[in-house]
Parts: sequence; structure tokens; C-alpha cells
Amino acid sequence: MTETFRALMIVDHEGKPKAEFRDLTLADLPDHDVLVEVAYSTVNFKDGLAVSGKGRIARRLPMVAGIDLAGTVVESRSPDWAVGTQVIVNGWGLSETEWGGYSRFQRLKPEWLTRLPDGFSLEQAMAVGTAGYTAALCVLALEDWGTIRPDGAEVLVTGAAGGVGSTAVSLLAAAGYRVTAATGRPETHDYLAGLGASGFVDRATLAEKGGALQKERWGGAVDSVGSTTLANVLAQTTYGGAVAACGLAGGMDLPATVMPHILRSVALLGVDSVMAPQSRRDRAWDLLARRLDKTHLASIARTEPLSALPHLSQDIVAGRIRGRVVIDVTA
Repeated sequence: MTETFRALMIVDHEGKPKAEFRDLTLADLPDHDVLVEVAYSTVNFKDGLAVSGKGRIARRLPMVAGIDLAGTVVESRSPDWAVGTQVIVNGWGLSETEWGGYSRFQRLKPEWLTRLPDGFSLEQAMAVGTAGYTAALCVLALEDWGTIRPDGAEVLVTGAAGGVGSTAVSLLAAAGYRVTAATGRPETHDYLAGLGASGFVDRATLAEKGGALQKERWGGAVDSVGSTTLANVLAQTTYGGAVAACGLAGGMDLPATVMPHILRSVALLGVDSVMAPQSRRDRAWDLLARRLDKTHLASIARTEPLSALPHLSQDIVAGRIRGRVVIDVTA
């Protein structure tokens, strides 16, 4: 292990959060029981907000950013984690209250770790990352609710060209659902069709204010946008349908009424990936291992070096990134 290693940290600069690269030592890391040599991390929307300074994600400073990591255990005071075990971490407050994955080494609590699932490399696991794992949680929520069927109404995915949306399209299509992708980028239609989307909706039509009850269309939906988009999706969901909501890229407000819920029995299923219990995480990763086409994963993701994070954070917040970006922490 090197004496010093590079990390991307959020620091206080004249009362505002600012991202900068710093050299750390093992002594600088938190005093948790498992030391992981990090190989890969990712760029999620929340990471973009933190690194670009456009959102106050870190609740204490300084903070190593990065809500995901994948690597190998190199030291352990926990009987549950042997040296040499390959692990992944998604959420658990990383980059918010706990130091995250944009660092060559990180010390972590044993209960945060998940063993690398069979069939995934460390790089592939981060191509999935929190975005893909969240998409799997959303699909599980819809299927557990029991109202979507392969022979039933269309299933809508909003923010379809993003990380959550791309994986959700692939997972739903692989199970035989008719998937409609909502996107504002026509140039992504071929990409999304390759993942299994059979129809498209311009996201602008969902971003306009609509009626409390609209023409029924969606048997279910995965929404990562929130705000007016989510309100319209709920208003267009068929009787007894459900919407799994996991994001707020379009805003944290919800200008909706109770009408779809009390007149059409539409369910709004909130999906949290940060503090999800291990049993739920295991189910999500099992779904990904069984259903996610690895050729789709290759088309969804690309790998960039740690040094590219400042401009990548700007791109993801501006909606210019398609699919997933893996961060090679060693580069």
C-alpha cells in the first residue's frame, strides 16, 4: 500500500462546498473495521450535485465524495470479512455523512459491505452501481405490488436514457413487459430500443401541467424525475397500477392530487436505495444477475479516470450523460 493516495474531497471554501483533489494517508481515514482498496466508483446524479457544488450533499466537511465503490478487503477487524474478499458498497450515507468511494483506499463499517455478486467483475458492478441497483429495487417494488404483467398495459420509464432509466428499461424488457421510454433526447432512441424499449414519449409532454386524472395508459412506471412529471405519470396510470418513484432530477415538489389514488387505486411506491436493508439489496442484486443482459451493460456504461470527475459532474447535472459512467479510481 502506498504511503499517500489521491482522493476527491468536498471542502469548505468561503462558506460554500468545493471539490478538490487531495493526497491522503491511511491515518487520515475513518476508524472503521474494514479497509478496502478501491478499484472503481461511479458518477450518479447525487455525485454530480456534490462535486459540481450545485447541491449541498455533504452534511459535514471535509468529505470524500462518491456514493459507490467496489474493491478488495486488505485489512479487517471483522470476522465477517476476510482479506481478499471482493466487495461493493452502495449508499449507507457515503458522500453525505460518511467518507465515500472517490479514494484509492477507504475504511468502512462491516454492515455496509455486500459481497461481489457472482457473474460480475468489480468494473461491471460499478457499471450497475447505485443507479442500476435502484432500478432493480424499483422493478421489484412493481412486481411485488403485483399489477404489472407481460401481457398487460405498457410500463413507462422516465429519465430513460439516464443510469436508473437505462437499467430499468433493460430489466423490464428482459421480463417481457412492453416498455415505453420517456426522454427528451431523440438521438437516444436507437440506444433505448437496443435495450428493449418498444415506444417513446417526449419528456416535455410529461413536464407540462396536466389534469388530476388523464387518459389511462401505464400499467406501471419507474420514475426518477419527480415533480410535474411524476404528477402526470400518476394521472395517466391505469386502475390498480403503481408507480415506483426513486428520484427528483426534475425537482422535489409533487404538484399532484389524491384523485388517482382514491378513484383509480393507483399506488405511489417510494424506493430508497441508501438505507435499504441487506435482504432487499440481495434481492436486487440477484435480479440484476439473473436478468440484466451483459451486452446491454456494456452499451450502457463507459469508464473514465478519477481526474475526469469535475467535468463529468457538470455533465450529469445538465443531463448530458447517457447511461452510466464508471470511475477508475486507480487512473
